[in-house]
Amino acid sequence: MPQKTVDSGTAEIRASQLDEARPRPQLVRSSFLGIDGEWGFAHDDSDSGLAEGWFDGRPLPRTIIVPFPPESSASGVGETGYHPVVWYQREIGEAELAAAGHADGQRLLLHFGAVDYRARIWLNGQVVGEHTGGHTPFVLDVTDALGARAEGQDHVLVVRAEDDPHDVSQPRGKQDWNAEPHAIWYHRTTGIWQPVWLESVSPQYVSGLWWTNDLTAGTATVEIELSGRVETDVRVVIAHEDETLGSVRAVVKDRRVVLTVPLSGQDNGQGYERLLWRPQSPTLLDAWIHLEIAGVEQDVVASYLGLRSVACADGAFLLNDRPVVLRSVLSQGYWPESHLAAPSADALRREAELVLELGFNAVRVHQKVEDDRFLYWADRLGLLVWGEAAAAFAFDQRAVQRTLTEWTESVIRDRSHPSIVTWVPINESWGVQHIAARSDQRSFAEAMYHLTRALDPSRPVISNDGWELGTSDLWTIHDYESDGAVLTARYDIPPAALREYIGGRGPAGRQIRLPGTNDRGEPIMVTEFGGVKWATGSGSSQSWGYSEADGPEDFARRISAILGAVQAGTRGVRGRAGGLAGWCWTQLTDTLQERNGLLTEDREPKLPIAQLRSLIEGTTTTTT
Repeated sequence: MPQKTVDSGTAEIRASQLDEARPRPQLVRSSFLGIDGEWGFAHDDSDSGLAEGWFDGRPLPRTIIVPFPPESSASGVGETGYHPVVWYQREIGEAELAAAGHADGQRLLLHFGAVDYRARIWLNGQVVGEHTGGHTPFVLDVTDALGARAEGQDHVLVVRAEDDPHDVSQPRGKQDWNAEPHAIWYHRTTGIWQPVWLESVSPQYVSGLWWTNDLTAGTATVEIELSGRVETDVRVVIAHEDETLGSVRAVVKDRRVVLTVPLSGQDNGQGYERLLWRPQSPTLLDAWIHLEIAGVEQDVVASYLGLRSVACADGAFLLNDRPVVLRSVLSQGYWPESHLAAPSADALRREAELVLELGFNAVRVHQKVEDDRFLYWADRLGLLVWGEAAAAFAFDQRAVQRTLTEWTESVIRDRSHPSIVTWVPINESWGVQHIAARSDQRSFAEAMYHLTRALDPSRPVISNDGWELGTSDLWTIHDYESDGAVLTARYDIPPAALREYIGGRGPAGRQIRLPGTNDRGEPIMVTEFGGVKWATGSGSSQSWGYSEADGPEDFARRISAILGAVQAGTRGVRGRAGGLAGWCWTQLTDTLQERNGLLTEDREPKLPIAQLRSLIEGTTTTTT
């Protein structure tokens, strides 16, 4: 039966087909205003700004290019030393409010993609909000402060950000606590490092939405959060291209509504796979949410979703009930000119494209909650993603509380992205270095696993990637052995022998599974290995990797030997029945002193991409 065409009002904007990835791409309105660019700026090393009233909107002595962190050259500041407190100031004129679509009777929302680590915000001298957590977004309703300015003057926005470089109880990820980067840690990222933008909305508006789906029932479910508890008519429309797949409406009186939409054609068991999201065919469905009160439109937002399932069974990683071998690469999400901030939206798109061009089907963005504009391109291009937390380095009450809070916000932000297929709340016992001996640290790691499953039961969780795993949906091993023969002997073995191996000590000398865990046939993966250094140019003598090549031929030989050994132990590769369900190569790009990337820090391949792709896909090998 032919489906009706999506009406033109609904199709005003398609979030799945944005020409450039906007901030918060799964909840898009037709108008918004980015306010990145040149802001006033000041370091406040003596932390005197609060006492001296810098929040009053006075001009600050320097300028910075937002959203680039002041440690980066892209910001125009480029000072990497210890600066625990920074201030920002920006004027907002009436013309900019009009460009954001603001009008009388509406509410003005101020969005921050991320501010590291603790932020306080003023508008026209009034505090409008605070937020703690360096990787997660927050939004403030600043409407009531608009009237606090002097007649004829622009509005003045002020941000104070505090990021104590010595506080190791704060989730830091790869940000160094030393003055200069060392080992595997990099320059700090302080203050604003993701986009800032304005939106104008009616008093009743969609403040959040999240998607799930049931492939067996042929339905999609949306959880909608509303700004107020007012009787509201809510209508949801889901479409593919120009055909409506399903719609539903309801009158609600609460701030939270959950609506399930039957999708036309998905109840046909012979044809339901047509619309499924998968790497080879990353189909995205368009969606719109309409709000009305007494017949008057209040809000219209565009979104998108992907129909897919993720599960683990019989030692395999399943996507849409079919085994898939994860060919992953570790990415630090770091650029030389802009650090943890992406240099542009185009750079985020190009990063996803490069991963796929190299022959990987998955990426693990390491110790960072990545800009969700990257996740948009992963959704759109069909790149599988591992979502990972940034770790604190200490274990104490503050670290536990901060990590739980920030990770909760991270999972809630990202759980609608079809590209994300697994969660990694802890890596290599970071922050729980004595997990094998201390019950409190193990309890925390178990709590992180169960919290993640409570927030999102639809994806597997790696409880402590690399070693010392407690309750976990995958068993994972980090192994930087550089001898291909040793790796072959370790992983090209019968599945039963590999399962016996994960019950003991791994290559780092640590237990892979903690005592008291039970192996129920969860998939086994080598989730960090490789790390071959091949460095040229200035600073190469001070750089490092886990092993070192002396030229392009040796680089290719080493990659082939190491990668080939793990591929040989992977199920389904070259017809083998290996015990590994996937792997993650270290790493995508050189990053500061780490010169073990397949690409340089400027994203140039060290070998021809076709050659790298053949090695990664396992279609050819290089003679050892």
